[in-house]
Amino acid sequence: MDNRILGLHHITAIADNAKRNLDFYTQVLGVRMVKKTVNFDDPGTYHFYFGNETGTPGTILTFFPWEGIGKGSNGSGMATHIGYSVPKGSLEFWKNRLKSFNVNVEEGEIFGEKTISFKDPDGLQLQFIEPAGDDNRKVWTTDDIKDENALKGFHNVTLTLKRAEPTIKVLTDLLGYDLQKQEGERYRFVTDAIDTANLIDIIENDKTSTGRNAAGTNHHIAFRVKDDTVLMEYREKALSAGLSITPKINRDYFYSLYFREPGGVLFEIATDNPGFTVDEPLDELGQNLKLPAQYEGMRSKIEGVLPKLS
Repeated sequence: MDNRILGLHHITAIADNAKRNLDFYTQVLGVRMVKKTVNFDDPGTYHFYFGNETGTPGTILTFFPWEGIGKGSNGSGMATHIGYSVPKGSLEFWKNRLKSFNVNVEEGEIFGEKTISFKDPDGLQLQFIEPAGDDNRKVWTTDDIKDENALKGFHNVTLTLKRAEPTIKVLTDLLGYDLQKQEGERYRFVTDAIDTANLIDIIENDKTSTGRNAAGTNHHIAFRVKDDTVLMEYREKALSAGLSITPKINRDYFYSLYFREPGGVLFEIATDNPGFTVDEPLDELGQNLKLPAQYEGMRSKIEGVLPKLS
C-alpha cells in the first residue's frame, strides 16, 4: 500500500484578490490558514494553504491570489469542480450559512450523494457533498462552525474533458485508479489505497469550450504519495508511459513532480514529507509569512510589495 497513490494531496486554484480570498475561506467556510508563503516563481504574490488543523494531505486547498489577474473561464482541459466532504445532515446548515453571505446555492445529487453547488467570490466551482461512506477525518472548527458541520476535506475533484479515454488510461494504468461507476457522460474513478479524498470524476463532453486559466479556475491537482522514494518511482513510471514529467522539485513542505495529462489538466504528485510544521509550530501555522530560503534575504522588499491582509 505504501508505494501507491494515496488519493489527492492538494488542489491549487487562482484568485484575484488576496484579502477577499483569505476572508472567504477562513471566515465563511471556516477552514484553517495552514501556511502563508509566496509563489516560488513570483515572490510578489502570496501562496495560501487552507486545510484542517495540521494541513493533512487530502484537505489542502491552495491559492495563488494574483491581484488584478481578471476572471478566467471553466471549460474543457481543466479540473472544473472541487468536492468537499461534509458531515451527514450538515447540508441544511451550509445552505443557510452560504445564503446569509449572499452566495447562491444549488441543490443536487451526484451518484446518489446529496450535494450543494456554489461559487467562491472569484467564481471557483465548489461542491459540498454528504458522502455515502464514513469520513472520520479530524476537522478544524471555529466559533460559528462546529464538529457537526465543519469541512472534512476533499471528497472528489471533477475533470471536464473533450475525450475521456486518454486521461482514463493515465488514471488507471499509471496512478492505480479503477472505474467505480458511470452515469451518462460522468465517470467516477476510485483508489482503494485510502478511504477519503480518493475519487476522481470525469465529465466527457466534446462540445465544451476550452477553459482559460485565471481567477476562479483550478491551476492543478496534486496526487499524494508517502515520500520522495515513492515519488521517484512514479517519475520512472511516467517516463516509461511516454509522459513529459519534471525533475523532483522541493516545495519546502513536500516534494513534487508535474506533468500534463493528455486531456490538458496539469497533474502533480506530492509527498507527505516533510509537512507544514517543518518551519513553524502547529499552534502558529499560517500566522507568519514564511519565505523559501532563496527569498529570505529579500524579506523586507517582498513584504512591502505583498497586498495588505488586515
